[in-house]
Amino acid sequence: MKLITFAVPSYNSEAYLEKCVDSLLTGGEEVEIIIVNDGSKDRTREIADAYAAKYPDIVRAVHKENGGHGSGVNKGLELAQGLYYKVVDSDDWVDESALATLLDTVREHVREEKNADLYITNFVYEHVEDNTRHVSRYTKFFPVGKFFGWKDSKPMKLWNYLLMHSLVYRTELLRKAGLVLPEHTFYVDNIYTYQPIIYTEKLYYLDIDLYRYFIGRSDQSVTVENMTKRYSQQIRVMRIMLGAHTYDEIQSKCKRLRQQCYHQLCNIMVTTYFFTTQGNDKARKEEFYAMWKELKQRDIKLYKKMRRMSMIRFLNMLSWKGKGR
Repeated sequence: MKLITFAVPSYNSEAYLEKCVDSLLTGGEEVEIIIVNDGSKDRTREIADAYAAKYPDIVRAVHKENGGHGSGVNKGLELAQGLYYKVVDSDDWVDESALATLLDTVREHVREEKNADLYITNFVYEHVEDNTRHVSRYTKFFPVGKFFGWKDSKPMKLWNYLLMHSLVYRTELLRKAGLVLPEHTFYVDNIYTYQPIIYTEKLYYLDIDLYRYFIGRSDQSVTVENMTKRYSQQIRVMRIMLGAHTYDEIQSKCKRLRQQCYHQLCNIMVTTYFFTTQGNDKARKEEFYAMWKELKQRDIKLYKKMRRMSMIRFLNMLSWKGKGR
């Protein structure tokens, strides 16, 4: 039985792919690794095929036309045979000891027929420029090492929120949620985090530093320059998030899950605001306000909720920065 499918969307990843896949291979035959070669022009295809040939019971190499990161996630989910699904970008990796702990935990829960909808772990920012690291952990918000529901969690602070790197979803939950990410679009990890989470009920948090995320390279999508340049893609992601669930659907959930949904939406909305209102570009501002108009016409209650919460979040952020924190 495959406990976890790891999807590895890969584009021109020859410099990083081996480190990523080698870290995942430590999971042994209980894991499935799907390397999705997204139309690479370097040796990515060759490397992926070599792994698939050497580890035929663990690694699958899939080659497709370029469709972007979301397309790779979609293809991995389509083919996944594991009970759980996790995305690991080809330039990142996982900690071997933490992976062993995660697999031990999942294996025990499967044996006891106590499967979670979602496993949550820590992730680590590995800063390229100064070789430092920062761990994002959730010990202040979730019970550690036991099953819990959203009512047992605590509200997150301003800059704390869940990311794709911290999530291991049950595969069938993602499929039933109808998760399909847009192609040729950056920042789709925000959709991946937000859209399915409303369907989760049984959660389990492990205080382990599983995912290792490189940050600081100039070619990354999360640099200020790239996010500013790709503002239309940021708005596209925000539109999809706002359309994923109605106000009434969110309000039907328990209080803490409602708070989590709005928290995720507002944080990404503030990010969208900053990276679409840089400079005096009239077109980008018009596109941003068109998004708000579209929401107002479609779901007036969610529009009012988001306007109010986003303004409060924005003011809190300015106050936070003004105090030099």
